[in-house]
Amino acid sequence: MKFDAAVLRSYESPFAVEQVVLDAGPADGEILVRIAGCGMCRTDLAVRHSAGRSPLPAVLGHEGAGVVVETGGPDTGLRAGDRVVLSFDSCGHCRNCLGAAPAYCESFAALNLFGGRTDNAARFTDAAGRVLAPRWFGQSSFAEYAMVSARNAVRVDASLPIELLGPLGCGFLTGAGAVMNSFGAGPGDTVAVFGAGAVGLAAVMAASAAGALTVAVDRHSERLLLAEQFGAHPVRADCSDPADRVRRLTDGGAQYALDTTASPRLINLALRALRPTGRLGLVARLHTALPLDVGTLDQGRGVFHICEGDAVPGLLIPRLTALWRAGRFPFDRLIRTYPLADINEAERDCEAGRVVKPVLIPETRC
Repeated sequence: MKFDAAVLRSYESPFAVEQVVLDAGPADGEILVRIAGCGMCRTDLAVRHSAGRSPLPAVLGHEGAGVVVETGGPDTGLRAGDRVVLSFDSCGHCRNCLGAAPAYCESFAALNLFGGRTDNAARFTDAAGRVLAPRWFGQSSFAEYAMVSARNAVRVDASLPIELLGPLGCGFLTGAGAVMNSFGAGPGDTVAVFGAGAVGLAAVMAASAAGALTVAVDRHSERLLLAEQFGAHPVRADCSDPADRVRRLTDGGAQYALDTTASPRLINLALRALRPTGRLGLVARLHTALPLDVGTLDQGRGVFHICEGDAVPGLLIPRLTALWRAGRFPFDRLIRTYPLADINEAERDCEAGRVVKPVLIPETRC
């Protein structure tokens, strides 16, 4: 079959929407999905700075959602017509996958970032027959269609706005999962979120929904206004002492803090904003050494990395859609939609901070 997709041919070039070819149907355990919408995540854009580790040319996109068109084999658990949200890839048989921790799959980096799932890779080509890189994050969903492992797909109710649900598979899943799973925050807890982008604001919404006292720290007034509307106390990152302000708002310090920025300055501020025994979770990958200020880890404070919100997508995504229905997780307020043909405009707006979460809508709508 032939369909349109946004192809990235070099690390410096713009995306090009062009015709691609899939010359075989789903293999056992796979499904073919007609994409209704796909979120743009900063992990997609980070490919440009991957120093050649993420293979090109490729179709990126890993926050897809759509409708199952065809299934491969009898054991997918899905059927044509099902609405699905697509999430990250995992092997399903390593120790961590078997232990309900697929985000820590031993093959996570290879499968999702570096083209490691090569089964049937040659079936995906451009119009001239040149092979495209193996599917990105198990999806390659900046496209009208995506071939994915059924393991990556979560069935959702047909009454939900499927074109907007894709970011629940990664960005919103990461922020909300950090609060709900990694921290296990609940009523009476205190959560400080550093960085009010898509992941951070999802964390704010989840913390507020959980009944936690929530603080958001950012330098952009419009992002802080959103965080305040979602139930957080806003703190300017460029005020005289943000850590002291957080400690005052949380009666001596936050029990949990989440950093979404990978900024060493903000990470140290977050540690100083914790109460004794408080924990700081990092979701953004660090690209440099992290110097810690003297005393930041005193009194039992700790720091750790969180991948994909410690989520089992099949469990967390239904929780988030239920919270959305109840008006307690209004993720749709963070979304601006763009036609797939305008992917480069969406990238520019994302990089400039003019949009929190771009979602690309292919011409083939569900």
